[in-house]
Parts: sequence; structure tokens; C-alpha cells
Amino acid sequence: ALVPLLFDPVAWQPFVPLAGLSLEVAIEAGEQPRGRFVEDLLFTHRGLSGPAVLQASSYWRPGQALRIALADPSALRASLLHAKTASRRQLDNELAQHLPQRLADAWLARLGLPADAPMPQVRDKDLGRLAESLGRWELSPTGSEGWRKAEVTAGGVQTRELDSRSMESRRVCGLHFVGEVVDVTGWLGGYNFQWAWSSAHACAQAL
Repeated sequence: ALVPLLFDPVAWQPFVPLAGLSLEVAIEAGEQPRGRFVEDLLFTHRGLSGPAVLQASSYWRPGQALRIALADPSALRASLLHAKTASRRQLDNELAQHLPQRLADAWLARLGLPADAPMPQVRDKDLGRLAESLGRWELSPTGSEGWRKAEVTAGGVQTRELDSRSMESRRVCGLHFVGEVVDVTGWLGGYNFQWAWSSAHACAQAL
């Protein structure tokens, strides 16, 4: 868990040039609201990483889609429609006021919108489609970077099988489990370290 996610190499090809680019997003995986985070997203050569994806990976399951808002669709649509009457920038440069330039260029190419079109010439319909697509990006990972990149593990001995005061098995006297061997997985930010130390302390005190 807390691991970068991968995508089909062919489908991901348009995003490979964005490797190293990061921005704050809202991301959702699994059931809301537990699997929703507002964190930084990082594009990689093979998929997505950064705190946003690491957090969401704990809730994502194979076959599910991630839901990512690269921008607030309502606010972006209003801003672009206003720029149509108030700005003479090209579409790509106007969008770059809200997103990193490389992402703006890649996204316009993905939608087939003319990056060099002056704002007054862009149709309202296309601006609405652009804002909607950035606010509701859905994509399905093919897997994760696995053990090599994972911050922690998920799964393990179920907590109901243990005495929380001593971490002793309810089935086998004298057998204790602590840390990531137990089915406890925390968010980023030191929670997993804290669990390891706290469970070990409880076990040691009991012993």
C-alpha cells in the first residue's frame, strides 16, 4: 500500500512527456469519503505517483477507476468563458494560467482542441468540454509498482483475532503480532511508524 500506480503503456504514451510534473489535485478511489484526498499528484514515465496517488492506492482495488479533478470544473469554465471576452491570449496560454504549461498542451492535444486558437474564437461548447474533462478525469490503473516502491504493506492478521492490550493471539497463548504483520494500514505522515512502535510497546509491556 501507499504505492505508485501503473497504466497500460500504449494508453499512457501521451502522458510520458509529463514525467516529473506535479500539481495539487483532488483524487478519489474506492468508497467516498474515506478514499478522497487533496494532495500533490506526480506524473511518472509509467503512471502516477506523489502523495495523492500513494494515499488513494490504499483504497484502490484492481478493476476500479481513479477519479481525479485536475481543476475545479465550475470555476475553470467560468474563468475560460470570461477570458473569451476579456483576453486575446491563445487557448493554450490561457489554460496555462490554471495548469502547468506542459499539462495544458498535452490536455488540449488529447481533446483535439486548437491550442493556438485566440480565446475569442473558441466555442463555448469546447470551453465547457475542456473544463469538464479536467474536473472529472477517470482512468483505470493496470497495477502498482509493487514491493519495490510500496511504503507499507496492507492486509495481515485481523485485529479481532488479537487482544489490543497485549497484541496476543486469542487463539494461541503466548503468540504475539505487531506492526505491519497486523491488518492495520495508516495514511502518509508517520501513522504507520506510530502503529509499529505503539503495538510493539503494548506487546513488550505485556511480556
